[in-house]
Amino acid sequence: MKTNVTFPSSGLNLAGILFTPDSHTGAPLPAVVVSHPGGGVKEQTASIYAERLAREGFATLVFDAAFQGESEGTPRGLENPFQRAEDVRAAVTYLTTRDDIDPARIGALGICASGGYVPFAAQTDHRIKAVGTVSAVDIRSLLVEGLGRTQGPEVLQAMLDQAGALRTAEARGEAPATMNWAPESSEGLEEAPVLYREAQDYYRTPRGGHCNSTNEWVLRSIDQIAQYDSYAMIELISPRPLLMIVGSEADTAYFSREAIEKARDNEELFVVEGATHISLYDKDEHVTPAVAKLTDFFGKNLAA
Repeated sequence: MKTNVTFPSSGLNLAGILFTPDSHTGAPLPAVVVSHPGGGVKEQTASIYAERLAREGFATLVFDAAFQGESEGTPRGLENPFQRAEDVRAAVTYLTTRDDIDPARIGALGICASGGYVPFAAQTDHRIKAVGTVSAVDIRSLLVEGLGRTQGPEVLQAMLDQAGALRTAEARGEAPATMNWAPESSEGLEEAPVLYREAQDYYRTPRGGHCNSTNEWVLRSIDQIAQYDSYAMIELISPRPLLMIVGSEADTAYFSREAIEKARDNEELFVVEGATHISLYDKDEHVTPAVAKLTDFFGKNLAA
């Protein structure tokens, strides 16, 4: 079953979808918050995982981040990591108010950028009893240092100069400046990193594209992103369990490997052979083993 819901986060109403098992008997359910990638919306890969987990007996909640999709907030496309983490906490809060959810059995799953936001939120929100990620990235490192950390510190300084100028421009009435998350066209991407080629194929084609996913983020977000670190205090999740899932061929897998090394006790890295970062979004041969692992993980750790 799918139910459209709304709930508040820092004074903004977020639009969500609650998935519940068709076989629900009325007893309070274990639940998993599923948070979407940067540039994504709830109807894309987040709903794929949410629906599959609901078939396994969990209530699952997907939602559009503040400033994005069908949720409130302006400027549209703002990517504030601290708000994104607050949205995860707000989703947990909403679930705790529902009679059909067991508030003592709530976990969270983050995909791509939310694979940073969910652990960040869970570090201090003890209501999240189990933490999972798929194709996790730290958004600060990805945007500021570049994929594989190929950009030097001078890049950040230039971006911060630009962010300040853009704030001034907005104050004078100009529209917020934006940048694309994924290339709009596949033309000229033959030598680009796999992540960017796959992102174009997923987000900007009928494969995964959605009308609410605008493919734009507000450039001045960088002065908030620059202060954020997904995994700096990841050890605070312990003794609660942490599962991070990556593809063996993912060019972003180093984010999860490094996060697991920083975690303290009860952490696990699970590798899906042959998978890339974005094949784990929707390719059945890779989503299926990921969901099987998540079902076992949340089943054990959200047990009554």
